[in-house]
Amino acid sequence: MEDFWALAVQLLHVWMFVVFFLIMLPSMFGLSLGVTGVYIQVLVHILEWATLRIQRGRQQQPSVPVPLPNGIIEHAGGSMEEEMGRLRSGSLAEGKFCLSDVFYFYNKGLESIVDDQVTQRFSSEELNSWNLLTRTNQNFRYISLRLTIIWGLGVFVRYCLLFPLRITLATIGLSWLVIGTILVGFLPESSVKNWLSELVHLTCYRICARGLSATIVYHNRENRPQKGGICVANHTTPIDVVILSNDGCYAMVGQIHGGLMGVLQRSMVRACPHVWFERSEMKDRHAVASRLRAHVAAKTKLPILIFPEGTCVNNTSVMMFKKGSFEIGGTIYPVTIKYDARFGDAFWNSSKYNMVSYLLRMMTSWAIVVNVWYLPPMTRQDGEDAAQFANRVKSAIAHQGGLLDLAWDGGLKREKVKDSFKEEQQKQYSSIIAGPKDQ
Repeated sequence: MEDFWALAVQLLHVWMFVVFFLIMLPSMFGLSLGVTGVYIQVLVHILEWATLRIQRGRQQQPSVPVPLPNGIIEHAGGSMEEEMGRLRSGSLAEGKFCLSDVFYFYNKGLESIVDDQVTQRFSSEELNSWNLLTRTNQNFRYISLRLTIIWGLGVFVRYCLLFPLRITLATIGLSWLVIGTILVGFLPESSVKNWLSELVHLTCYRICARGLSATIVYHNRENRPQKGGICVANHTTPIDVVILSNDGCYAMVGQIHGGLMGVLQRSMVRACPHVWFERSEMKDRHAVASRLRAHVAAKTKLPILIFPEGTCVNNTSVMMFKKGSFEIGGTIYPVTIKYDARFGDAFWNSSKYNMVSYLLRMMTSWAIVVNVWYLPPMTRQDGEDAAQFANRVKSAIAHQGGLLDLAWDGGLKREKVKDSFKEEQQKQYSSIIAGPKDQ
């Protein structure tokens, strides 16, 4: 029995040495020993081998299912007027209704039912092959004995080695964040307090990122958001905050929560000017805009981090930006975040998983691999309203990340279509039939 406890103590010492000296200390200084990079390279080779093995298995076993393509409908494209012109096989005559026009709306309706551009953005991104995780097609693991063994070893590594390590790092990072921000909060307002606050936030976020085996590549760092500005980015997961905060500190904007999240918010705001709102305040757009405008006006405060989509989207698209963030004024710093879905599904489907379940899925995935692009700062042009400015920024973010640029509001996953969307289609058709109104 004594030998068992002696062995347990030795293993604990090795474990703490690995956690503190090989992971935490390098991460606190923004350094890397290269272990994660080697781990990712090994994963790439394993997944490439698995893909080739699955392809050969499909030829030998035709019963193995083939994954569906991302889009099952080939859209014709073009405006309403162009598509109706093709249906009529000629030009559109003003003041004349044609029965074939009905087929345009019939076709669009069926497309929306079969291949809905909104709801499919709130399900996991489909992969071309199996990434040895349980989310994708589990039938692939039975193609060969070697593939099954590799899958079993992967389960052991992810759940028995990586998961305990990640839980340890995440617990340490969050605990230090709470304790550090509370201690810094006791200091009087000064440049020293601001420096310590940024140091605490940056250090803790880096530890949490290591707890997810995050490999982050930042592009065009000369365009990083500056103080007094507004950083806007596409939104895939709550982890977006951790990813961006590894390269700089931000003032967060959000609603006040209870529980563990509330503890974190209350401690963080003591050391840093985050902007938290009560539930009743969030419904008052003028109150929100006023507080954000005051924050931006103070050029010494950290840049505000905002996700204008207002909801998480599945890493394939960028949906409509809420215009409120673009009515405040000041400089907008667009950022594109794109995750590599081969190593893990970063998308948070809040209607399917609660926060705890989601984090457990993240901590048992292979890794979080992500590219971050800092785009050149943008300002509102003369004659451009807030909605047009928001669309211009959204298009730039989507183009940089190779994401689909969608005009739909992400809130449609829980709400009915607004009457304004229906009226817009009616106005377009009316202008085709009756001609545009005289100005």
